[in-house]
Amino acid sequence: LVARIAQVETTIVANETEALLLEQTLIKEWRPPYNILLRDDKSYPYVLLSDGDYPRLGIHRGAKSAKGRYFGPYPSAGAIRESLALLQKTFLVRQCEDSYFKNRTRPCLQYQIKRCKAPCVGLVEPAEYAEDVRHSVMFLEGRSNALADELSAAMERAAMGLEFERAAELRDQISLLRRVQDQQSMEGGSGDVDVIAAVVNPGGACVHLISVRGGRVLGSKNFFPQVGIEEEGGAVLMAFLAQYYLSSHERDMPSELIVNVMHEDLPTLAAAVAELRGREIAISHRVRGTRARWQQLALTNAEQALGARLANRQHVAARFEALAEALDLDEPPQRLECYDISHSSGEATVASCVVFGPEGPLKSDYRRFNIEGITAGDDYAAMHQALTRRFSKLKDGDGKLPDILLVDGGKGQMAMAREVLQELAVPELILLGVAKGVTRKPGLETLYLNDAEHEFTLPADSPALHLIQQIRDEAHRFAITGHRARRGKARRTSSLEEVAGVGPKRRRELLKHFGGLQELNRASIDEIAKAPGISKKLAESIYAALHSE
Repeated sequence: LVARIAQVETTIVANETEALLLEQTLIKEWRPPYNILLRDDKSYPYVLLSDGDYPRLGIHRGAKSAKGRYFGPYPSAGAIRESLALLQKTFLVRQCEDSYFKNRTRPCLQYQIKRCKAPCVGLVEPAEYAEDVRHSVMFLEGRSNALADELSAAMERAAMGLEFERAAELRDQISLLRRVQDQQSMEGGSGDVDVIAAVVNPGGACVHLISVRGGRVLGSKNFFPQVGIEEEGGAVLMAFLAQYYLSSHERDMPSELIVNVMHEDLPTLAAAVAELRGREIAISHRVRGTRARWQQLALTNAEQALGARLANRQHVAARFEALAEALDLDEPPQRLECYDISHSSGEATVASCVVFGPEGPLKSDYRRFNIEGITAGDDYAAMHQALTRRFSKLKDGDGKLPDILLVDGGKGQMAMAREVLQELAVPELILLGVAKGVTRKPGLETLYLNDAEHEFTLPADSPALHLIQQIRDEAHRFAITGHRARRGKARRTSSLEEVAGVGPKRRRELLKHFGGLQELNRASIDEIAKAPGISKKLAESIYAALHSE
């Protein structure tokens, strides 16, 4: 660290609060490599209830530019999906996109499986739908008890009025709500609380955060800051809290923080939060009753998460050592890169690059490449383009060179990789190719080293082979998810956009007439010609565009 210091600058401020705020501002602006406790600038998800006669519930990230009401933030996408799934099952509020909603002519599958009341085709009265939306809002606000009481009263009224089907629906809704309340086991008030526990071991650190809003648990998340071996839990916790609550004005601020360890600078943090957010926040350490159980739960989760991470890290490190032994290296490699290609008969070709170190996957270094300008289905050309783009940047100093370059393929892909490295005069590194072998069964892979003439295999139970398989499978997963996303985007854009005479308005009318692109694809030329404003000649052009493949 000291060897990399170019100069030292000091700034005089009025007090510790201003110093803390300035520190977080500079970290956010310059992202220094050694202030890495919490540099994840990905925004946290919210539930968005849109405006309109038939509002939709959905996940929203980023700036709150969409019109509607926001609930959250939630600590993870998984937590928000659980809430949305429950709301969809309980109150049947739609979650489809507005473009899909406006073009429906008949109910979709969600209606058939009783997850929606089909407001798109008028199968529910606006007043009834508005009541379902109001109940959803009560749930999202954490007023589950009041909601359950209201539903119970409505159920009794329905039963008294001999509306037994309606009473049964309300009974099922109450049952779902009670089940959620039982699962959460964190009742004990209606306040907004974040419970944070920090644990430090010789192998690393973990901070576990539980978010409670309106007495209801929204979810939890683990953070694994990189810390020195001499760091203590209080210092790690303080650094985490400062970066977490002072780095984003959009982050929801609870009225209380419950921590598992105190630090002398926590009062300064509370003052900084009050100055930045305009309201005070309580920081508690010695708590009783329900809050003590929350605190213990956060601590237990942090300990278990850190233990699992360290065990996995040791497992991966052992595999790296086994790979070094298998390749006869003096020391284990520190960085492996693996490349793979994915496409559907040449459509939407995507190349992936995944990176592994002794601690596991380095996901921030993953890359995808959209391949253009090659013959459809030419995997060699796709690999050449991906490696050229990647190593051109690495050669210019953008990123780190790998110790081992792993290529998913046989001698042909190895030769292509070697050609790119020679063209770019990349410093010597180890080339390792992996082919599935004649039987294409896991454990029987054929490996090629450097010049592709050195061919060998490893035992099926070899930790080195397991590492190679893990990295290869991860490259395949990353490539295929990228390919599917690109292919889906291209197909959503639709071949209709390429048809002369079919503009945005006519495209919307067509989709509305047929009820969606899938139904339009099934239509014949004569059926397309029956749509409003479509001539026989234009119908032929549309049909040809949709079936060009």
